[in-house]
Amino acid sequence: MKKVWITALDKDEQEVQKLMVTLKGYGLGVDGHFWVDELAKMAWDSALENLSAKDVSVWIILGKADQYQIPTICQGLSMLALSVQHRRGIGFPILLVSPQGEINAASLPTPLKGADILPPALAALGPKIVALANKPIPSITPAYRLNIHPIHGIGLWFEVGPPAGGLDWPGAMFGVHGTEIDFHGVGPADGVPERTVLEYALKGMQLRLGEDEFTAWAVQNNLSGESSYYVRLKGVPDKIIFGAFATGDEAEVHTIALC
Repeated sequence: MKKVWITALDKDEQEVQKLMVTLKGYGLGVDGHFWVDELAKMAWDSALENLSAKDVSVWIILGKADQYQIPTICQGLSMLALSVQHRRGIGFPILLVSPQGEINAASLPTPLKGADILPPALAALGPKIVALANKPIPSITPAYRLNIHPIHGIGLWFEVGPPAGGLDWPGAMFGVHGTEIDFHGVGPADGVPERTVLEYALKGMQLRLGEDEFTAWAVQNNLSGESSYYVRLKGVPDKIIFGAFATGDEAEVHTIALC
């Protein structure tokens, strides 16, 4: 049975129950959780394992339009979305449903830009969700790997590197806006290394992109699709910038707004 996971931003059990009944009527399995807005405690990761399960075909976020403008909710949803997209693919379907107010797509953070915004009418939701649940997840290969490791008691780590099968990076750079980096390392992909050797490490670089100034760290270790650059942050950023270490005058960087 195809399963749908619902994240309810409000603890409105009646609203959630109506949606669950509708989806079950279309033969879908339904599960979910109520959002806990505790960003500093990394509460957003409580649903990560469930959303990563292979039988979950669609993620529905149910919340009022103005809740997406609350920084802590916006940042938490962004980090959960990035983590899920790393595990399930960039094309994993995310649906935003607002029972109150119209969601402004232009104001959404980068990880939710590709989400479908649906009207709250239950009659319209069912067929759309059934179609998505039975459709193969589109295969989209970005020009990078990006993952997040919320390690309780140790800290919040971001991981970046070249995509599997892509060209190696001659090092890596990672910058943040809205917080600071306090540690970095290099090691195998998908796991923060216990030990690391850094080549030509740089700290505290100031980079400007438009009106935003980022503080960046970097290393010149060669990175393949099986190795990554890891940075630990003191808090949650509202924007990040990263990419291969620039060996010439020009550099390709990737920018993601988390809020």
